[in-house]
Formats: sequence, C-alpha cells, structure tokens
Amino acid sequence: MANVSVLILTLNEEVNLADCLKSCAWCDDVVVFDSNSTDRTVEIAKQHGARVVQRAFDSYAGQRMAALNTVTYKYPWVLMVDADERVPASLANEIEQAINRVNEQTTIFRMRRKDFFFGRWLRRSSGYPTWFGRLVRIGRVRVEREVNEEYLTDGYIEHLQEHLEHFPFNKGIAWWYDRHNRYSTMEAVATAAERSEQLQWQHLFQTDPIQRRRALKRLSYKVPGRPVVAFLYLYFIRLGIFDGLPGLYYCAMRASYELMIDIKCKEMWFRDKQ
Repeated sequence: MANVSVLILTLNEEVNLADCLKSCAWCDDVVVFDSNSTDRTVEIAKQHGARVVQRAFDSYAGQRMAALNTVTYKYPWVLMVDADERVPASLANEIEQAINRVNEQTTIFRMRRKDFFFGRWLRRSSGYPTWFGRLVRIGRVRVEREVNEEYLTDGYIEHLQEHLEHFPFNKGIAWWYDRHNRYSTMEAVATAAERSEQLQWQHLFQTDPIQRRRALKRLSYKVPGRPVVAFLYLYFIRLGIFDGLPGLYYCAMRASYELMIDIKCKEMWFRDKQ
C-alpha cells in the first residue's frame, strides 16, 4: 500500500504484538513506539521488520504526540493501531482508496472498531459505534487529554466504513481490571477538572459523533447512580442482552469501571474538604 505508515504504541505487548504486526504486513513502514518494555515486545517487533523507537511513558496523549512529532515516517499519513487491534484486509483496502482520492484539506479519517470478548463481537453491549481518529496526516493533528485521548485538527474530518478488530481481553480479565483501575484514576482527575466547565446543551444534538459523545459523557456525570444507569443503558437500552453471556459480563464490568471513577471522584472531593 502506498502513502501510509503504521504506528503501534506498546508496553509489554508480547501476547498481542505478533498478530497485530501480521495484520499490518501490507505496510512497508511500521514503527513500534515502545515504552521501555521488559518482555519480548522489542524482539518481536524487530523479527517482523518494524522500526523500534523507545521513550519512557508519561501519558497516553504525550506518548502519541511524541510518536507523531519526533519520528520520521516514510509517508505523509500514519495509521495508529493498538497492539491488541488487528487491521483486516477490507480496512486496509479502504484506507488505500481513501488516501488516493483526498485533497490536502482532509487531515483525519475516523473509523470504528469491533470489540471481541470470549470470541464474540460485542455489537450492542460495547456501546458500538464509537468513532476513533486513527488515520492522521502528519503535522496537522494534535492529541489532548491524558486518557481517552481527543484528536484535534484544523482540517477536514472524514469517516471510513470498515472496522478495526479489537481484542481487549487477550491478556486476561485481571489485566483488564488492572488497566481500568489506572484509567479510572486518570478519568477521575480529568472529570474533576472538567466539572467546572459548563455543559453546552447544543452539543448533545451535534452531527459530529465525537462532540455528541463528549457532551453525553459530561451529562452522564451529573446523573445520580451513574454506574447502575450505565449497566441498564448498555444491557437493556443498547440491547446488550442479545450479546449473550459475554454481553452480560461486559456490561457488569463497564458498570464496575464507572463505579471506580465515581468513588475516586468522591475521594478527591473529600480530601479537598479536609
């Protein structure tokens, strides 16, 4: 494929990286931007012909910005892929067609992903569809927010129809909880900082799915019993009940994650009052 490089951020991803790299074999410029892994991540990356650049981790946004701004890429477009994601041939083909047709004003392509749990696509319980700005034009995009990063640009944004495939439980359930324990701390800090900002009600009706989701998320933090509401929303309103047992498990896990955020927000408020 012409005119597209691939960027993969890693930290101890020996379980996932080989399959991720195999799904990116169509690209001749793959960069693994590693946060000083202590397992076989770097070895696996080099075995598959990827370039490896290492940097100590500070934040997710900081790491992505460093990868975009300090690495020299072969092509003007970079596809950002997580190690637990796969790029199917259908998406790779659509990316090639999209890059070949756009003009200089387009700077980001957003795409969706399919989340898999116990071998099943969580089409309903995962909150699908969520859009991610993963295909970016070098030098025209900046990344903000420490967790659940936001991609900002002065150019045009377009959307792709094919999906990334996401396997967030490849490292096990315990690892998922460990990771989301860290996420919930960062999310609580970000939420506390954002609470002083006034909710823009018109954003709830935006055609842009990212802005609409951001406004809905901010509104949700004002709802009493939010973790229970999150479970009921995903399981019944979004029909996660039809995702079988994996859907039930996932909705319960998502509710526990929201509970961690709320408790940590309450903890910060309590400490500030003392």
